[in-house]
Amino acid sequence: MTSHTPDRPRTASVERKTAETDIVLELNLDGTGSHDIDSGVVFLDHMLANFSRHSRIDLALTCKGDVEVDDHHSVEDIALVLGSALLEALGDKSGIERYGWSMIPMDEVLARCALDLGGRSYTVFKAEFNRPDVNGFATEMVEHFFLSLSRTLQANIHLAIVEGSNTHHKIEGLFKAFAYALRQAVSVSGSGIVSTKGVL
Repeated sequence: MTSHTPDRPRTASVERKTAETDIVLELNLDGTGSHDIDSGVVFLDHMLANFSRHSRIDLALTCKGDVEVDDHHSVEDIALVLGSALLEALGDKSGIERYGWSMIPMDEVLARCALDLGGRSYTVFKAEFNRPDVNGFATEMVEHFFLSLSRTLQANIHLAIVEGSNTHHKIEGLFKAFAYALRQAVSVSGSGIVSTKGVL
């Protein structure tokens, strides 16, 4: 992995090709939130667009997956690639805040996220949904998306719906809460590593 100092571009390009998916992803941590996304799963496109816009991370993604089977392989592999790209773009993580948290209201829903980019993967997810899918995106895959992402990003991610009932609002609230928490965590505010170990 190439080490980046805060004054260098924090960008990454990752490709993953398997018998189930063919993914190309590019991102820029210090972007403006521009995005060009074609995941093959319409509602996931909408969620990733929200993630890009609110985190201000530029994101270009294409995925050709076996969605005729279901959305599982595409959603999981996109999360794995996104996590890998974020980790690559962070470099040695010098100067980053490391921790991030947010509370996002969306009508009747209140979504919460706290995360740590400390190098240890863990996910705590507390949300229930009232329907099995939203426009081809299985609601059971929301938790799996963040679990997969946390593994390759090597991040500790806690996500929860504090209150609310609308499934669309819940999922969008979670993606937005994650976006704002990540935006805080990747922000550069110093020059050293925020850890007593000296590495993240």
